[in-house]
Amino acid sequence: MSKQPFLPIIVGTDINAYNMAISFHEEYNIRPILVGKGVLPFTNLSTIPRAIEYDKKLGDPAQFAKILISVAKKYEGEADKLILIGTNDLYVRLIIENRTILKDYFAFNNIDVELMEHLQIKSNFYKLCEQHGIDIPTTYFYDCRVDDDFTGEMMYPVIIKPSNGIEYSRHPFEGQAKVFKVDSSEEVQKVIDMVKASGYQEELIIQDFIPGEDTAMWDSVIYVSSKGETQLVTFAQVALQEHTKTAIGNYTAVLSRYNEEVMTKLRGFLEAVDYRGFANFDLKYDERDGKFKVFEVNIRQGRSSYYVTAMGHNMARYFVDDLIFNEPKPCTYLKGDLLFSVVPKIVLRKFVADSKVQADIQRLIRERKMVNPLFYKQDKSFKRKFYLFMRQINYYKKYKENSW
Repeated sequence: MSKQPFLPIIVGTDINAYNMAISFHEEYNIRPILVGKGVLPFTNLSTIPRAIEYDKKLGDPAQFAKILISVAKKYEGEADKLILIGTNDLYVRLIIENRTILKDYFAFNNIDVELMEHLQIKSNFYKLCEQHGIDIPTTYFYDCRVDDDFTGEMMYPVIIKPSNGIEYSRHPFEGQAKVFKVDSSEEVQKVIDMVKASGYQEELIIQDFIPGEDTAMWDSVIYVSSKGETQLVTFAQVALQEHTKTAIGNYTAVLSRYNEEVMTKLRGFLEAVDYRGFANFDLKYDERDGKFKVFEVNIRQGRSSYYVTAMGHNMARYFVDDLIFNEPKPCTYLKGDLLFSVVPKIVLRKFVADSKVQADIQRLIRERKMVNPLFYKQDKSFKRKFYLFMRQINYYKKYKENSW
């Protein structure tokens, strides 16, 4: 049996992993191998992955490389190269930390450890932003290793979130939220005390709350090749994000947009820090001063980044053309009309309050320019379709009962 040129090994089993799996399937009719520690119905019930290699120890830094090398040895005889793609912060971090070992078994395009620490630890990231002219919200950092109360002078409400999200997730506690929104200094101290009691000892970000609904949030996906050439820049407006405490910040609907000034500024930032791979910026438009302010950059594609594939720039193709075929590409500033949504139309109609965005949503629905990747037509699993149907019904209830 002849080898195929490549086989994707996707680390993760969530929505992001599913979106990458169907991107490869759409473009190359390849059924990828997934590696994960948790059984999730998005992927477990799917007919798209050829196999899912489960191991509960995958998130253990001491076991991660061993598990992936075992997977590589199992499938290396089937393809000339195995393309390795991480789909959440932890797995991408572990790929980067183990790059010296993993590069003998896989092809991948990620930054190095030093740059990762500058981008993922928010105090470092915001310093970089200031150095390179990227606007950020007014921000204080509180060190959870000290016993002092927070004394910074802020206009309320403010946002509180961990500087190190991976470390924060390792210290679960009752009332834990991805982001806290508080209205007084007393509430700030209450959240600080609660987080410190969990054992988390990194910094907390205490940040100006920029006013605006979900539609004030913006998204940008950028791909920088393994040779340092920026090949893709996108921009999109969020229509809805998740509103539950543990999922806030996960976008459920976005509309493609175009803003060359902001796109160029973000591209310039990544080129200045010598970035590699996919990057996904989270921004919010501050109507008080007319500036787009960056909250963070994810060092991977995001769970809503499938809109890039749906607009004709398949994310899988960027990996393959770069890592397998060594094909150069001119930089594309993506322009077009698309609505990405994993929630049903009734949720969009009922819970997107911005009248201009609502008008665009209804127009794109009429023009059949709405895409929900979870309902990929080539995925034939009946059980999965039933699960997704029930999930769509539950979304209405979730938005009705949770506000942000």
